[in-house]
Amino acid sequence: MTINYLGVDWGEKRIGLALADSENKIATPFRTIENITELVKVVLEEEINSVVIGLPKKMSTGEIENPNFSKFIKILQERLLDKNISFDFIDERLSSVQADTLKVKEVKYERDSVSAMIILQSYLDKKYD
Repeated sequence: MTINYLGVDWGEKRIGLALADSENKIATPFRTIENITELVKVVLEEEINSVVIGLPKKMSTGEIENPNFSKFIKILQERLLDKNISFDFIDERLSSVQADTLKVKEVKYERDSVSAMIILQSYLDKKYD
């Protein structure tokens, strides 16, 4: 069975998304959205089995940087409770910096979706290594 993954780069203003599957194991930028309702819609429309979310940790302490992140996770998991979707988390420190260094020649992606791609690809590389 193919597993469809959604990478998530959470932010209070924007949420970057990336897609991958267990056959290809290559994350690609998908889109940037603005709220949790749009996120739930993408999860359902794209038939996502696993959501991989970047943890917004402080560089200095490793603690979660924003208290609203925990609220976001709780609401997302409640809205998808009956959909049999797994949630995994990965440290996202420096993913935005990495996104800024990537030069995509022919297609321009928003920084947040590229950050989500980096988060998801890091997860896939560890999982399937």
